[in-house]
Amino acid sequence: MKPFFALALAAASTAASAQTPATNPMPDGSRDMYAGLGAVSRPRYEGADSQKVSALPVLQVQWSNGLFISGMSAGMHLSNRPTVEYGPLVSVHPNRDESGSGRIVDGVGVSTSPLHYARTGNRLDGMQDVSTRIEGGFFFNYYLAPEWRLTSSVLYGAGNDRDGARMELGVQRLAVQLAPQHTISFNAGATIVNADYSRAYFGVTGQESWQSGNPPYRPGGGLKDVRAGVRWNWALTPSWMLVTNVQATRLVGSVRNSPLVERPTNVTVSAAFAYRF
Repeated sequence: MKPFFALALAAASTAASAQTPATNPMPDGSRDMYAGLGAVSRPRYEGADSQKVSALPVLQVQWSNGLFISGMSAGMHLSNRPTVEYGPLVSVHPNRDESGSGRIVDGVGVSTSPLHYARTGNRLDGMQDVSTRIEGGFFFNYYLAPEWRLTSSVLYGAGNDRDGARMELGVQRLAVQLAPQHTISFNAGATIVNADYSRAYFGVTGQESWQSGNPPYRPGGGLKDVRAGVRWNWALTPSWMLVTNVQATRLVGSVRNSPLVERPTNVTVSAAFAYRF
């Protein structure tokens, strides 16, 4: 059970990443579940100069048949090998509206009046909303050692045209014991996207330029960001724990030069209490 406990609530670190829990051997017909609530401070949107604080519901469930739910992602472990994890993965990519919020809603719309988008200091004013999308793909993880895991996932379906694709590559150092009830974990990684993804979230069309005042911009695909984070787990009791995450992400490549980007480096901080059922 220890690897699963060490990775529980991994999705609390960032809404943008599709996290997969470690394989958790258990008796047939059983399941392991964490649920909780916390708070997260994150950039208003990727590349924003301002932060927003919001409630953070967290959920992670794994069943003995390999199915799992981790935050806004779900998938299935298909491998029986202890050093390899792979399987299908689906994830919910949140929307982006003019406020920068990432609510799980749908709908695309822009005003046709440029007067509404006089320069207000909000670079998303006049930009088309990007709808919530269900992404599908797969994950593959490999253990270099019991405490070291290489992670990867490929997901497709983001953006209004559902043609945005992203690949996430990472490395994790699991469960460094600081004290009997305290462990700390480290992670680092990078995201590679196709041009359709870059243009959906960082591009500015001619129509959007006229409405928003941002110059037209057409980014290409490639490396989108690099990131590093640390997670602290405090086991308050055998059933209750406090999970705290800090993650820094830096936009790179052509998305870094988007007129929508105010600050290329952002920090996300979250803390949540969770109960193990």
